[in-house]
Parts: sequence; C-alpha cells; structure tokens
Amino acid sequence: MTVNKTRVFALAAITLALAACGKKEEAPAAEGAAPAAAADVQIVKIGFAAPLTGPQAHYGKGYQNGVQMGIDDENAANPEIGGKKVKFELVSEDDQADPKAGAQVAQKLVDGGVAGVIGHFNSGTSIPASKIYSDAGIPQIAMATAPAYTMQGFKTTFRSLTNDTQQGGVVGKFAVEKLGAKKIAIIDDRTAYGQGLADEFEKAAKAAGGEIVKREFTNDKATDFASILTAIKGSNPDIVFYGGADTQSGPMAIQLKRLGLKAPLLSGEMTRTDNFIQLAGKDAEGAIASLAGVPMEQMPGGKDFETRYKTKYQEMEIYTPYGYDSTRQLIAAMKKANSVDPKVYLPVLAKESYAGVTSSAIAFDEKGDLKDGGITVYKVVDGKWTVLETIGAK
Repeated sequence: MTVNKTRVFALAAITLALAACGKKEEAPAAEGAAPAAAADVQIVKIGFAAPLTGPQAHYGKGYQNGVQMGIDDENAANPEIGGKKVKFELVSEDDQADPKAGAQVAQKLVDGGVAGVIGHFNSGTSIPASKIYSDAGIPQIAMATAPAYTMQGFKTTFRSLTNDTQQGGVVGKFAVEKLGAKKIAIIDDRTAYGQGLADEFEKAAKAAGGEIVKREFTNDKATDFASILTAIKGSNPDIVFYGGADTQSGPMAIQLKRLGLKAPLLSGEMTRTDNFIQLAGKDAEGAIASLAGVPMEQMPGGKDFETRYKTKYQEMEIYTPYGYDSTRQLIAAMKKANSVDPKVYLPVLAKESYAGVTSSAIAFDEKGDLKDGGITVYKVVDGKWTVLETIGAK
C-alpha cells in the first residue's frame, strides 16, 4: 500500500508539473499573436537629412515637418504595394549643414536600409551625399539648388526647387530691368549655395546691362559685416545682392542701414523667411528676395495644406510644402511601379509627372532638375513679405 500511495503521489506530481508547463507555453503563443499580425505589414523606411541643430535648424525642421506630414497622410490610407500592406517610416538625420557630416549621415541612411531619401537641404551637403546614394542606387530628392548637384550624371539625383542658374538668371535680370539697378554690389557666403547663386546673378545682371561695382565674400557663420559694407559704400551701388542664409542677411540688413547705405538688400530664398524679418526688425523694410515657385495662395493645394499644417505644427517654413510634395511623389512612384525596390521604382520617378500641393505637374528633366519651375520676387512692406512679381511659372 505504501508503495502504491507513493506511485500515485508521484504520478500526480508529474501530471501537475506537465499541466503547469503547458500553461507557460500557452502565454507566449497568445502574446505572439499581435506581432504575427504586425509582421504582415512591411515597414518601408524613408530617409531624411537636413540641419536640425545650429543656426539653420529652422529650415531643416520645417522641411522635416513637411516630410513627416506626407508620410502620415500616406499611412492613413493603409497603402498596399506589391500585394503587401506597407507602412512608411521616417528616418531623420541631422547633417548640421556640414559637408563631412552630410556624407556620414548619408552612409548611415544607406546602411539602415532606406528605400529613398528626401534631402539634403543644403547644396554643400547634398553634393557629397549624392555620390553615396548613387553608388547604392537609392533615389534622392534634395532641396539643393547648386547646378553641380544634378550635373554629376547620377540617375538617382532629383531636385525639388529651381536651380541657381534658373533663379540667379531671373533675379539678375529683374534687378536691372525692373528695379533699375545699374550699379550692383555682390556679397556671398562662399557656400555652394551662396556663391553659386551670386555667380549666376552676376552673369545675368551683366547680360542685362548692369555693372558690378564690388564683389565681396564672407562666411556662413559671420555676423559682423562692417568692413565689407564700408568698402561697398564707397562704390555707391544701387543695390546690394547677398547670396546666403537669413542668419547673415538679417544682421547685414541692420548694418547696411546704420552705415547709411541707401541701396536695398536683394537676396535669394534663404532670406525670404519670417526669421529674416525677426532678425532685421524695422531694418528689414524694403529688402527684396526671390523664392522658387508661386506664393502659397496660388499653389494648387496651398490653402488646404496650410490650414491642415497649422493645426498640427503651427507656423510653416517656406520649404515645408516642398518636403511634403517630394515625399508623396517618391511614394507615388513606388505605387506606380508596384514595388518599394529602388531599382524598380527609380525609372518611374524619373519620368512621371505628379500633381502636388506646390504644382499640378511636378516633373524632372533628364538631369533630375525640376521642369517649369517659377520664381517669385518679394519685398518687405510694413513688416511682411509682399509679392512683387511671379516669373516663369506654368
């Protein structure tokens, strides 16, 4: 009897132990149900790079917000590509507006398996990064305006704005023929963007009959321009053109007027910002700047986009809608090709026209430059940017 009881107890213990083990094995299966469902959705990474810290962070953050909004709108439609449900995920990198950092983050994005890249913002970072993306076969839609960006022969490089040749040419002619500037002084910040824009402006101004009475340069970190402006003052220019960002043109506008220069400041799109007006204060009055594209109120989807954007992010940077369009155009090419594989959707991106917020027909030429891009010239009147004229838009 003792032996039998012992056997019964032993069998009972084994049975309980097995039952307990069975319960432990059931829990992971239940927990694993959700990941199994999630595994049915393919994550597609979209890379982004721009200055997100430092003096140009306001450009990069506004640009990034547009890209994120584009991704959010796409994901809200529960997209399917190649027979699979997909979810787009933004992978952002801060390139600090520095060429070396730009190359480093480009390699990081490639190694991270992104399917495409929006950015970089600056020409100086976009150009070295473009070689890395090209070698990896990954499409890149950049904000960069320097002609050199798309003149390298890469099939993966595309531009969301008009280039400096287009913009500088329009503004140089405008300065002479519409603003009546015959004697012109030029300053640039020696970046790929600033110097490139100033070079193209100079060519166009000379071709239109203008005289360049002084050409000076600074850097994209400077804030004191007294010696440069003093040298320029003696040449008595009708206008002073600056190729560079608002963090320099703002202080420059103040110092220009304090030195008694009556010539207005003329600049490119990196000056056509609210930040410039905040930096220059009352001395921003009368400044003139060009910007690629048409004014927001004239964009096909401008008003609706601005309303939706401000409910989420409040104030909008000038580059925001271009980041949005670039993102959705990239994804539209994937949908059209029915593939997220860069080598499959790249030819579609290169050839297809996309109806976006900024234009009803966004398309690229054989080099990757934007087709039919207009230029709008603005002037600060009563503390606000006011449209003078839109040129070349279709």
